[in-house]
Amino acid sequence: MKKIVLAFSGGLDTSFCVPYLIDQGFEVHTVFVNTGGTSVDEEVSISNRADELGAANHTNINVEESLWQEIIKPLVWSGATYQNKYPALCSDRYLIVKEAVKQCQELGTEYIAHGCTGMGNDQVRFDLSIQSLGKFKIITPIREIQNTVSDVRNYEKEYLEGKGFEVPSLHSKYSINVNLLGATASGSEIDEWDEPSDASFILCNQPNNYPNQSKKFAIEFKHGEAIAIDGEAIMGSNLLKSLNQMGGEYGVGREIFTGDTIIGLKGRFLFEAPGLAILYKAHRALEESLLTREQNTFKPMIGQKWVDLVYSGLYFDPLVKNLETFLKDIQTNINGIVDVVLSPGKVDAVAVHSDHILISKEGSYAQSASWGVEEAAGFIKLYGQSTETWTEINKK
Repeated sequence: MKKIVLAFSGGLDTSFCVPYLIDQGFEVHTVFVNTGGTSVDEEVSISNRADELGAANHTNINVEESLWQEIIKPLVWSGATYQNKYPALCSDRYLIVKEAVKQCQELGTEYIAHGCTGMGNDQVRFDLSIQSLGKFKIITPIREIQNTVSDVRNYEKEYLEGKGFEVPSLHSKYSINVNLLGATASGSEIDEWDEPSDASFILCNQPNNYPNQSKKFAIEFKHGEAIAIDGEAIMGSNLLKSLNQMGGEYGVGREIFTGDTIIGLKGRFLFEAPGLAILYKAHRALEESLLTREQNTFKPMIGQKWVDLVYSGLYFDPLVKNLETFLKDIQTNINGIVDVVLSPGKVDAVAVHSDHILISKEGSYAQSASWGVEEAAGFIKLYGQSTETWTEINKK
């Protein structure tokens, strides 16, 4: 039997993939990559599910810290979101692919499989990433059957039941994905452009459960990376988990998003990213004070390109690392502490403390200056010279 590595989550789609691939003559090796949204008990259940379905071997891998280093740091440095709203919570997919490819290399096989459908973005992210990491033969059971059956989900269910496997009932009317960056929910009335129900709240409290009092705390940054909260050193995934919990209490970072997908369809879903919302706000407040005008004007273009590439399945294009080199370099002096205030549905950066704030000794905006009226008037005259000349020549 040919060995194949399957990126496995234990849900209906990937559960179906295991016996389906076995029937196609494969020895199935499953791998579950925990990107921050799965407990230890849930990992055990996923392992048991893979074994029950007939996987030859199953592996659980936790990549939370890799996700922080490789994705979240440059994401926060970018300060950008896809279509000015969505903070690319889907970017954990690239680490899932990396780990599945590693498993293929260890097994010495060229076959790799995933449970993506042919209707979404993730199929593009998975396939392009696999192709970028080596010469592999990609098997996609869900895409194979969707052109031959009218009801894919029901077909999968009947296929599993026909082989004697229990099919777990869906725990929610929504399709929910949770990782370290946040949570997304789609399906049901969200897909119909209607108002999401109370069941759509995942990381965030419902408005009637927001705390009555605002919460103030300080985040310390070193070279643009958050390293402490209220003076207590806490880094990486633990820091973001803490911010997710605090921000979620106040409903921060919850949005409904209608975006243009990679495959050309409109996609509507709800996302909650309380920790990222806080980091974005605090980090930007620090950058605004510490970077020059030209840096503050130019950097968002680099950040936006990085996010657009990552959203669109091109994380492994070399341009991504080229852009990250710039983003990392511009963080050299982004050192300081930002005071943050959480209130219902809102996060504000209210104070910035740093030795690198660009406070000029020559003047204070709208207050005082070392130059006089003649210097100011002369600067303004020269600054507007081109516009004034155009007006004189072209006036009618």
